[in-house]
Amino acid sequence: MKIMGRATILIVIATAMVLTTFSGGAKGTVFRVENNCDETVWPGILPGNTSSEDGEQGGFTLKRGEWKELHPPPNWSGRLWGRTGCKFDSGGQGSCETGDCGNVLQCNGAGGNPPVTLVELTLRDVRDFYDVSMVDGYNLPVSVVAVHGTGNCTAAGACNGDLRESCPSELAVEAGGKVVACQSACEKFNSSEYCCTGAHANPNTCQPTQYSRIFKKVCPTAYSYAYDDASSIFTCTGPDYTITFCPTNKSGKRHGSANETSGTNGETIVTQNTRVSFICIFFLFFIDFLY
Repeated sequence: MKIMGRATILIVIATAMVLTTFSGGAKGTVFRVENNCDETVWPGILPGNTSSEDGEQGGFTLKRGEWKELHPPPNWSGRLWGRTGCKFDSGGQGSCETGDCGNVLQCNGAGGNPPVTLVELTLRDVRDFYDVSMVDGYNLPVSVVAVHGTGNCTAAGACNGDLRESCPSELAVEAGGKVVACQSACEKFNSSEYCCTGAHANPNTCQPTQYSRIFKKVCPTAYSYAYDDASSIFTCTGPDYTITFCPTNKSGKRHGSANETSGTNGETIVTQNTRVSFICIFFLFFIDFLY
């Protein structure tokens, strides 16, 4: 009976380990943030309803080809963007050419200074909402792909090129002799027509402009002005999300594997499934020792 009891316990735990490892257990939504650019990107995160997760305090570093997994809490909503041209000291103090959030690496509840391309996500039990927005301008191409979800689940922000290369001169932001971002017409001219305010503060009177059409031509599934909803906001039920900076860049090669995430300064972060597997294996050996 003792041998049978021992065998039964081991089988139950082994089965639980396998199911947890391959199904993800009680898995929440996963954001996989990838840097496919030829330069380092410093993602910033601004939660709309909860604190930052994973201990990142709203910011981290991704060198070329690196990626990192984030595990937001249920019903999370917020924004994510890429910062470029950053220089930080060992204490996380510094500044960025674009997307700066208060001269610090970890944004701690501060948003990115425009012009900046925004990823916006709202997680819900019934269905999620997500989009890429250029309403605050543009500094990097970025896409959002819903993975393993059901419903519409269309990729957001899939651009045909890099808007920095075709930005109208009057909207261009330069640093180091090159265009690093493209302002929105609202930010540049501050008029009700471009900002969808005053007499233009509704979908009937706020229409595409010559500038928003330039943005939309390059990134047809991203917001180009405030009421650009029909072709820019998407829904999906139960997916994970892959957020990629410079998604069409063919020279950037992503590092990592299904069980590892290459993170800040190249360190390896073991994902949740791998940690669970290690714990289960430990208990297997522990129970085997007791019996």
